[in-house]
Amino acid sequence: MSLVETLPDYLPARMLNEFVYCPRLFYYEWVDGIFAHNRETVEGSLRHSRIDGRADELAPAEELPPEERIHSRSVTLSSETHRLIAKLDLVEAEGGTATPVDYKRGAPRKDKHTGELSAWDADRAQIAAQAIVLRENGYNCREGVLYYVTTKQRVRVAIDEPLVLETLTALAEARMVAAGEIPPPLVDSPKCPRCSLVGICLPDETHFVQEIAPPDEPNLADAILDSLGVKPPSVAPPRRLLAARDDLRPLYLNTQGLHVGKSGNVLKVKEKDKVVQEVRIGETCQVSLFGNIQLTTQAMQTLCENEVPVCYFSMGGWFYGITQGIGVRNIALRREQFRLADDPAFCLRVARSLVAGKIRNQRTMLQRNHIEPPAGKIAQLKCLCDDVERAESLDQLLGLEGNAARIYFELFPGMIKVGDPQDDPGAARAEFSFDFAHRNRRPPKDPVNALLSLAYSVLAKDLTIVCHAVGFDPFLGFYHQPRFGRAPLPLDLMEPFRPLIADSAVLSAINTRMVTPRDFVRVGDSVALKPDGRKAFFRAYEQRMDTLVTHPLFSYRLNYRRMLELQTRLLARVLTGEIGAYPVFVTR
Repeated sequence: MSLVETLPDYLPARMLNEFVYCPRLFYYEWVDGIFAHNRETVEGSLRHSRIDGRADELAPAEELPPEERIHSRSVTLSSETHRLIAKLDLVEAEGGTATPVDYKRGAPRKDKHTGELSAWDADRAQIAAQAIVLRENGYNCREGVLYYVTTKQRVRVAIDEPLVLETLTALAEARMVAAGEIPPPLVDSPKCPRCSLVGICLPDETHFVQEIAPPDEPNLADAILDSLGVKPPSVAPPRRLLAARDDLRPLYLNTQGLHVGKSGNVLKVKEKDKVVQEVRIGETCQVSLFGNIQLTTQAMQTLCENEVPVCYFSMGGWFYGITQGIGVRNIALRREQFRLADDPAFCLRVARSLVAGKIRNQRTMLQRNHIEPPAGKIAQLKCLCDDVERAESLDQLLGLEGNAARIYFELFPGMIKVGDPQDDPGAARAEFSFDFAHRNRRPPKDPVNALLSLAYSVLAKDLTIVCHAVGFDPFLGFYHQPRFGRAPLPLDLMEPFRPLIADSAVLSAINTRMVTPRDFVRVGDSVALKPDGRKAFFRAYEQRMDTLVTHPLFSYRLNYRRMLELQTRLLARVLTGEIGAYPVFVTR
């Protein structure tokens, strides 16, 4: 079965507008089912809500009185011949003649020389599609009207044969695009900055990586290293089209016994029937529940409807799983993921980039934060990076990564700077200290390892959410192999970010005394954080996630949460063949 056979039978006229505006935007919205709001789309939705809130009936053409003028709002009609459907904002009808009126948020096109107003090409295609649908339903339709709300101007469009032919040709082309691969991004287009999907499409970033590393030369290591110094003057960095931060914030709930319901689009968090917190769902990017916390079905449904994932953890921080909405509706990326996961050469190439990025970032962390990093150990890490680039198997990479981790965690105590215990008498009397000897887990046996395990678990959760949002299957990776009970792909993607996000958040929580020895409890052989300690650590983690950092290739600044999404989408570009190699994130 071809992809076009799996798509809905009827193409909406609004999707035809998107196709004429940008075929790639059309593919994302129609085939992948992806949509994201920006300021302009939100304003447009609010204006249309007043129109859509009132739906009128439109009598059949033969029943309309010859002299009676009719205004019908929010009318939905379809064309069986062209498999086209349209929701008309307004139909002005008199007798058997009907004129569609479509409301647009912006301003009409204005000729720079004559000052004449005209409709934009995408708007002309949409109003023509509405006219085609009206004609098939028996109405005589000679023109359409586009009302531009910003300037309060009406622009009339003649529905002549050339426009109808142009529209039907675009309709056929749109169906062909939907049945094939995603179209390439626009090149340096003025449309991109105003597009709500620019952070998903990544037009300039995709072209930039293609330029410095063509598909037939899939090696980005030198380009990334060069980018940390001075960029070659022949390669201009991409435009800054992405917002540095997302306005949405995660919600962490870790007090046992909480009950979460909802009223409208507001989550109500209750403790013993008393509302202790109210959170707007529209301002939330994810909800994380630790331990015994109840969530009502109504709240769950509303969160899924708004594509807000709900993440489940044990009280100790073990990540169980996610509940979320449908997400990306196209499986094309997952098909490529499954195909390439069976290609040893591809897996090795991606794994080399990830492990090399991790070791470089570990080395950078030590150089930044260690009291006095031993020059010999730093040199060993650099040599290991070179060995990783020449590794011939995943097993060899695992060995090299293990050697680097051993060196890194040997030096990890040098980055812990808690000061003299006499400065904090309460800490001096506590059962625990932040002495760190080596990495241990399952269960962690000291406070530092407990913090590291929690940090890695939360980071894996964030990348699992991103993988779902991009369209990946988290349970099939390229470096970490499938294993029962864990999602390998988020573990792949988090390798370069472990030292920069998780380890850095742990060090910040300890060194700034956000978390103290009194925030821990021993349970058998394991050590875990108390609820107040977890709250403090989440603050440290989110502060780190909100830190702005410069991308090594693109030269603009994003916070780490945005950076995780950007890097995951770049990996998707590698799988679909749009770029030749994965540009791993490394920092100075």
